[in-house]
Amino acid sequence: MSPEPGAESPLLASVGAARWIRSAAVDDERGRHWNANPDPRGGAALPGRPFSLYSGAAGVVLFFLELAVATGDDDYLGDAHAGARYLAATWRDQADLSLHHGLSGAMFALAETGWATGDDSFEVEAAAIADHLVRGTRPIDGGLGWTGDPAQRGDGGIILALLHAAGILGVPAYQEVAVEAGSRVAALAVPGHRFGGGARADLPPDAVTPGFLSGTAGTAFLLARLYGVTGQVRFLSAARRGADFVRAVSTVTDRCALIPHHLPQGRDLHYLGFCSGSAGVARMFYELHRVTGDAGELDWVERLARGIVRSGVPGRQSSGYWNVACQCCGTAGLLELFVGLWAATGRPAHLEFAHELGENLIGRATRHDGRGSRWYQAYRRLRPWEVTADTGYMIGAAGIGAALLHLDAAARPAEARRLILPPDNPFPAIPLPTATLRRS
Repeated sequence: MSPEPGAESPLLASVGAARWIRSAAVDDERGRHWNANPDPRGGAALPGRPFSLYSGAAGVVLFFLELAVATGDDDYLGDAHAGARYLAATWRDQADLSLHHGLSGAMFALAETGWATGDDSFEVEAAAIADHLVRGTRPIDGGLGWTGDPAQRGDGGIILALLHAAGILGVPAYQEVAVEAGSRVAALAVPGHRFGGGARADLPPDAVTPGFLSGTAGTAFLLARLYGVTGQVRFLSAARRGADFVRAVSTVTDRCALIPHHLPQGRDLHYLGFCSGSAGVARMFYELHRVTGDAGELDWVERLARGIVRSGVPGRQSSGYWNVACQCCGTAGLLELFVGLWAATGRPAHLEFAHELGENLIGRATRHDGRGSRWYQAYRRLRPWEVTADTGYMIGAAGIGAALLHLDAAARPAEARRLILPPDNPFPAIPLPTATLRRS
């Protein structure tokens, strides 16, 4: 869809998303969390998870932190502060340690809230979570880990979060544990999915996943990050083994590349989004380029970007880009890629396509009842009849609003501001090419 004449700007659409999320607020003595879907008669794609970065309070806190900076309205800092209080009060009740669904994501949100608000108590709680993660390691296959799954949905995401915590909290011991846990991952023949291990209940037990969130590309991203942190060649060698595997299984035509969702059964199913498709895999190749300077890795980022553009999105839907708008597998995740590529390369075509994606998101927003902007979508491709409008970061309005804020920032070179990018986003935190910053 295209926006109607006089439609909202990206910033105004983000403010509308905040209004929708605020309508889902639940306050109690612990702080504030948000219902997954405030529709009176509607369900949620992921109900009963009020804590996580993926679909709960941790992700919503990140959105409000960014909206406060973008608008200058400190009331949004109040929303973020209340959500962070909820995270600080409830994290000890959580068993999941992962980045997107558990404690590692809450640690990231608390550390960022402490940095943004100056409230040291949130940094104290973030450090307490990091200490808990360090104590929770266990011996696995001659190394160190937590879940045994090397992908970002498992140990990979926890390692990324500890690397971030080491920097923002100033505790080198967190990095030491992250590096030790990463050493086990680096020793794998092809890092990534637990081949044949049944890590994804929705896939055949012998499926191999080359994608980002639960596959080889996300693990290779982690290993490239570890090489950038340590300079140890063993991490670079392992990252390149993962990247070579992804290249080998990709479909390449006319300087475009597409990624199979899983092998061998889903070779012709090409997701475009963050979780299992081109937008996520491009992050891995860009991280390799960032830490090595290898132009060939950047060329693969561009191949994947061209594959997305040539597919006909956002106007054309496909099996790998269906009725979905969110960060995980939809339009907002593509928007994050092209804003990041603009910041990294300065190529006008990337920013132009980012604006096209942003206009599509604005045009798809529902805001007829004065309750704010929300996006109805079929989150699960295999259940197209399940249409919901969620509030969370990777799955709903908070993440869509954040992506639109990032587009807004890229369009304002004279007002450059720092973005809050999760640890799995390798692109510049100030979304402007360095030459543009120098001119400003």
